[in-house]
Amino acid sequence: MVRALPVFGIGFGAMASRCEIRLAASDETEAHRLAAFAIDEVKRIEAKYSRYRPDTVVSRINAAAGVDWTECDDETLALFAYADALFAASGGRFDITSGVLRRAWNFSQPRVPGAAQLAPLLALIGWGEVQREGQRIRLPRAGMEIDFGGFGKEYAADRAGTILAGLGVTHAYVELGGDIRVLGPQPDGAPWSIGIQHPRAGEGTIAAIEVASGALTTSGDYERYFDAGGRRYCHILDPRSGNSVDCWQSVSVLAPVATAAGSYATIAMLLEDEAIVFLDTAGVAYLAVDRHGQLHSKNVGSVSY
Repeated sequence: MVRALPVFGIGFGAMASRCEIRLAASDETEAHRLAAFAIDEVKRIEAKYSRYRPDTVVSRINAAAGVDWTECDDETLALFAYADALFAASGGRFDITSGVLRRAWNFSQPRVPGAAQLAPLLALIGWGEVQREGQRIRLPRAGMEIDFGGFGKEYAADRAGTILAGLGVTHAYVELGGDIRVLGPQPDGAPWSIGIQHPRAGEGTIAAIEVASGALTTSGDYERYFDAGGRRYCHILDPRSGNSVDCWQSVSVLAPVATAAGSYATIAMLLEDEAIVFLDTAGVAYLAVDRHGQLHSKNVGSVSY
């Protein structure tokens, strides 16, 4: 009988999140050696696309808004193509130019911005108006911004998973701030049991989902928020109105890759009352908690992709 390899957990910080890689390896030294390649890839993506660093391609594009074009490489162009798909699938509600709304919303203070404060920011939103020509991109109005934050961690989780798979890792998962990409079951063949955070109970869980491969991500109203006047205002903002969404406490989605799972979850939050129809049409497994705390789920047993 072949003895199953032990599993090691390697924690690290990236993208303002607590992250972990759990993988099976012959020993701890080998586990750290393998994980280092994946962690380097996550750090590379953060260094290339973070909006918080002045030297990233995102910051260069934003700094040139209304003035000049910015040359982009193939990886960045592929992310723009993905942003196109999300914009279309969401009816314009997943818009990577909507990050300007952060200028009006400060979730450390319970203050709801008024229409007069939101109006000039809404005028800066419009992914469909962004100019692209060959390898170049230009934001047409000064003050416009792009932000890959809506799928950046999920993309990094997928890239880290691809790196590990290329190294022959078959029993592992990558977690970046709750966004999880799974590469095969545990060494004994059992799926990984992944807890879903309870949106109203701090560190508690509302469910555990077994995943043998694929990805599981969650979007919710409990990450950055404040409560005022009997309502919760969260960081997921509708680019049409500038206001916080108010239909779902959380939406967890299972899909073949984390980028897709995270995008489906966020679009579902943005679509509000249309979310379940959207998820059913997409054919993904999900577990959603509505504003009243009721669960809505489909095909969330043991999942493999």
